[in-house]
Amino acid sequence: MRRKLQHLDYKILLPYLLLVFFGIIMVYSASSDILLVNGFKPATYGIRQAIYAVVAFFGFATFAFFLRLDLFKRTKFVAWFLGISMFLLFYLIVLKVFKGSDAAVNGAVGWIDLKVIRIQPLEIAKLALVIYLAYYLDRHDGSFRQGNIVNNLIRPAVLSGVMMLLVIVEPDLGGTAILATIVIIMFSLSGVPAKNALLCLIGIGIGVFFLVFLIVKWNPDFLQSSYQYQRLMSFLHPFELEQKGGAQLVNSYYAIHNGGLFGVGLGNSMQKRGYLPEPYTDFILAIAAEEIGVIGALLVLGLLFYLMWSIMEVGLHASTQFNALVCFGVTTIIFTETLFNVGAVLGLLPITGVTLPFISYGGSSLIVLSASIGLVLNIAANERIKKEEELADEYQS
Repeated sequence: MRRKLQHLDYKILLPYLLLVFFGIIMVYSASSDILLVNGFKPATYGIRQAIYAVVAFFGFATFAFFLRLDLFKRTKFVAWFLGISMFLLFYLIVLKVFKGSDAAVNGAVGWIDLKVIRIQPLEIAKLALVIYLAYYLDRHDGSFRQGNIVNNLIRPAVLSGVMMLLVIVEPDLGGTAILATIVIIMFSLSGVPAKNALLCLIGIGIGVFFLVFLIVKWNPDFLQSSYQYQRLMSFLHPFELEQKGGAQLVNSYYAIHNGGLFGVGLGNSMQKRGYLPEPYTDFILAIAAEEIGVIGALLVLGLLFYLMWSIMEVGLHASTQFNALVCFGVTTIIFTETLFNVGAVLGLLPITGVTLPFISYGGSSLIVLSASIGLVLNIAANERIKKEEELADEYQS
C-alpha cells in the first residue's frame, strides 16, 4: 500500500475528487428548493450525496490500495463478480414479473430497494463486464486471426448479449447501449481487425436507426402508453408534447438560455423550482449551466474529458493487454454516460435516464465509478513500480 501511495497518479486522482466535490454542491443546489416546498429539509439530498461520496471513497481506496491487481485476473474472482452482477440483473426481471409497476421507477424496474440504499445492478454490471472482457481477451491475446475470430469471440459475445437482454427487458435502452459500446470498443482494441469491429458498429447503428424510424412511422397504439415510447416522441417533438413528457427537454433549453455565458449564480436557478422534473439526476447539467453559465458547464465537462484522457494515457502505456483493456473499458463507461447525458440535455439524443458521471445524484453510480477509478489507479501504480524495478535492474547490471 505504501508503494502504491508513493506512485499515485494525481492526474487521475485530482479530477476525480474535484468532480465528486462539485457533484455534492450541485445535488444540494438542484434539490434544496423542491425539498423545502415539499416539507423536507433542504439539505437532505446533499447530505445523502455526501454520504454516498464517503462510501464511494472507501470503495475507491479498496480497489486502489488494498486489493492486489492479480486478484482481478483470477478466474474465480472474475466468475464470482460476473455471476453476482448477472444474478442481480435477473432478480430485477423477477421483480418486474411479480411486482410490475409497484417496483418501477420512471417506467423501468432498474433498482433493488434495500431500504437503506437502492442498488442499481446495471452499474455493477458495467464494471463486471469490463473486467470479464479484459480477462478473457487478455487470455486470448494474439489468437484473433482471420478464420478463427468468430470461434474465439462466441463465448464473450453470447454472455454480453445475455447481459444486454436482461437490461433491455427492464427496460433500459440507455444502459443497453452503454454495454454494447463497451463490448464493441474492447473487442476492437483487443486485436480484432478494425474492419470487423467497424462493420459490427455500422450494422448496429443502421439497425437502431431503422427500428426507431419504423416505430415513429408506424406509431402503434399499444406503445403509446409506454413511458419509453413517450420519451422518444418527446425527444422528436418536445414543444408540441410539453405536457406529455417534453417538459424536461423544454425546461432544459430554458435553463441553459437563462444561464447564458456566466450563469445567474450558484443556488439561483429558476428551472429547479418545480419546472424541470428531478433536476438533481439526469438533468443536473442543465441546472449547472443555468447557475454557473455555459462556460462553467464547459469547464466541468473539460474536467471529465481530462480525467478520461488521463485514464487512456495509462492504458496506452500499459505493459499488459489486461491493464490496457481495463483502462479503455473504464474510459468507455465514463465517455458513453457523458455523451448520452449531454446529448439528452441538449436535445441531440433521446432521454434515456443516463446520469452525468460523478455529478448526478445517486449512490450506485458514484460507488461503482469510484471503484473503477481506484482500479485504474491500482494499474497506474503497478505500472510505475514495474518500470522503476526494471530501471533499477538495468542500472545494477
